[in-house]
Amino acid sequence: MSARAARDPWFDNAKMALVTLVVVGHTWTLLPDAGLAQHLYDFLYAWHMPAFVLVTGYLSRSFTYAPERLWQLVRTVAVPYVIFECLMALFRVHVGGEDLDGLFADPHWPMWFLAALFFWRLLTPVFRPMWGGVLVAVAISAAAGLWAGDTLDAARVLGLLPFFVMGLKCTPEALERLRGKVPALLGAAVLVGLWFLTAHTDDLARTEWFYYRALYEELDVSDTRAVVTRLCLIAIGTLGACSFLALVPRRGGWFARMGAWTLVVYLLHGFAVKSLEYSAFPAWAGGNPGLALLVSTAGAVGLSLLLASPPVARIASHLVDPLGTAEKQVTEAVGITVVAQEVEHGAGAAGQERPQAPVVAPLQGAGR
Repeated sequence: MSARAARDPWFDNAKMALVTLVVVGHTWTLLPDAGLAQHLYDFLYAWHMPAFVLVTGYLSRSFTYAPERLWQLVRTVAVPYVIFECLMALFRVHVGGEDLDGLFADPHWPMWFLAALFFWRLLTPVFRPMWGGVLVAVAISAAAGLWAGDTLDAARVLGLLPFFVMGLKCTPEALERLRGKVPALLGAAVLVGLWFLTAHTDDLARTEWFYYRALYEELDVSDTRAVVTRLCLIAIGTLGACSFLALVPRRGGWFARMGAWTLVVYLLHGFAVKSLEYSAFPAWAGGNPGLALLVSTAGAVGLSLLLASPPVARIASHLVDPLGTAEKQVTEAVGITVVAQEVEHGAGAAGQERPQAPVVAPLQGAGR
């Protein structure tokens, strides 16, 4: 069965929807920090990154320490991280005039997810067979806020670890429980409930909590309240992630096919969003909040679809996965060479046989 035939459209739909929401969320950061835009932002971040990480964990279940899988991890995660960390830093310094430090050790903006993915994948063979692995991951997440720092975004890697482990522990049979009208209705009800709950974010837990990255001491709360808040956020994120998955269509189509290019969307959208940030858009959005919300949302969705469109994504994939492109070109070149040699060998063999035919035939005729 081909890789294309083996793809599950449910997960491709989910991946494409989630990466589109990443772009939308990053674009909303350019809007005024108040009103409907802020409520939408808090509602989105209460569940969409937990859902993204959970799906990532599920799709990482087959990872092992086999040499070919480790090489794939380096090729598809570590190498793009180095390339785009450099490109993003250069862009922010020379185009945006920003002052950056901590290159590679402190991921710049969206690059944190690749650093996290690298370590999560390495932890896969540890947590996948572990009894009680989810509880262990929850305990690590709760404790991480006490000591984890910014190096390679360790606080966020450990803070979101429970969702990745939940994905590792999921089975196709368990996910089947999210199929049907009843789970979809319950999922919609949960998301509506989260919408009303996040209207009180400033009273319960301010937006910074949804990033799973800050030390508790930076949030000006006691350690006890911080741990309880983190545990509540994990529960909310889990409910929201499952509710989202219950609403995702399972049929294939053009949108599902774009799910194969989510890494392209994730790595390239930051340059467009940063360009918008360096422009006059934030100032204009401050004076036109309602219109800016509509424009930014539509633009973010359009940008995601553009980057995931096959013509653009195929070209961009050479930059996102340069070693994979090089391997493919080498394989094709070797294949062409082998075929050419076989053809040449076949032609040579045929050429040796052809002279014998006119010689043998006349002799046979003369004998008779």
